[in-house]
Amino acid sequence: MKMHLKNSTTLFTSLIFSTLILLYLYSSLLSFSSPKQLPIPHSKPESEQKTHFSSLNQCNFFKGRWVSDPNRKPMYDETCPFHRNAWNCLRNRREKMGMINSWKWVPDNCSLNQIDPLGFLGMMRNKNIGFIGDSLNENFLVAFLCILRVADNGAKKWKKKGAWRGAYFPMFNVTVAYHRAVLLAKYQWQPKESDQDGIKGIYRVDIDVPADEWVQITKFYDVLVFNTGHWWGPHKFPKETPLVFYQNGKPILPSLDFQDGLKVVLKSMISYIEKEVPNTKLKLWRMQSPRHFFGGEWNQNGSCLFDEPLEEPQLDLWFDPVNNGVNKEARELNQVIDEALQGSNIQKLDLSHLSEYRADAHPAIWLGKKDAVAVWGQDCMHWCLPGLPDTWVDILSELIRYNFGD
Repeated sequence: MKMHLKNSTTLFTSLIFSTLILLYLYSSLLSFSSPKQLPIPHSKPESEQKTHFSSLNQCNFFKGRWVSDPNRKPMYDETCPFHRNAWNCLRNRREKMGMINSWKWVPDNCSLNQIDPLGFLGMMRNKNIGFIGDSLNENFLVAFLCILRVADNGAKKWKKKGAWRGAYFPMFNVTVAYHRAVLLAKYQWQPKESDQDGIKGIYRVDIDVPADEWVQITKFYDVLVFNTGHWWGPHKFPKETPLVFYQNGKPILPSLDFQDGLKVVLKSMISYIEKEVPNTKLKLWRMQSPRHFFGGEWNQNGSCLFDEPLEEPQLDLWFDPVNNGVNKEARELNQVIDEALQGSNIQKLDLSHLSEYRADAHPAIWLGKKDAVAVWGQDCMHWCLPGLPDTWVDILSELIRYNFGD
């Protein structure tokens, strides 16, 4: 009897102990499976927002490599109504377009996704984006318009307020437009009565006066993308029709060459932008778009009939001014622009390096107009669309998102 009681007691104790262990395990499982309460979202203070954008800069979208991605496809085709014919390489039957658009830019320390047109326009509702500069900014704009139209098929051409071209997206009340101002400063033709000295006239450049095409429109836009540079040379203003620089209505003496003229115009225009464009606006300066003339200048049978991007070891051979090649212009101008922007509140949109690789992505001989190559040479400066500027759009949209997104 005593033995039986002892066994029962031991069994009972074991059952209690096992039950306690099971209860402990069960409660532990509950604690792991129960969702933790998330903190209530709140807007970041301004100092934290600046730190967040600073980390984006450290991420650096502008350094990386091109990777072949056969699954990558453009978002638009030759039917986009905002195309400019000479850049519509699909319609002009440029060879290797599938290959041109299969390359994906992969930053060294970041991931760069293709823009989501619907999400981007939703974020930019009731806001406007303006491009100001030369035809390379127009090239940029056309890519942007064709991509955004994917999200708003009712987009309409827009040319108000002096815009050279643009579009209005009615579903989101967003305007994106380009204002042509190739020197940024005001310039005008002044013919001479006699050209006995070989000069037919001058282009007067008032370095302290913004061009009429954009002087009154900066407050309309929430994002402004500036550029200049491609017109600053004798290929646009030869010695018989030179640029002559004025300040306070009087000629600058001694007269300035192209580079010194560019320096004083940049200083004046950057000062104007900082003074007149509110700090609430996002101000960006797109650095130079490189050319890819091989074998000579545009008017010396220069060509860009390439099938693949350049390799990194080739870049300095093509673009470093030390090598005095025909494509040194972009880096020379970038140095001047970079110095002018130092200390300003205008952010650099430095798309030069990633674009240097893409010798394969120009319209070249596929210009869509008979005899265009015979008259103007190959186009190894502008870019096929769809093409490289679509990647510019991806990067710009990310920078805008970090400034205006939640």
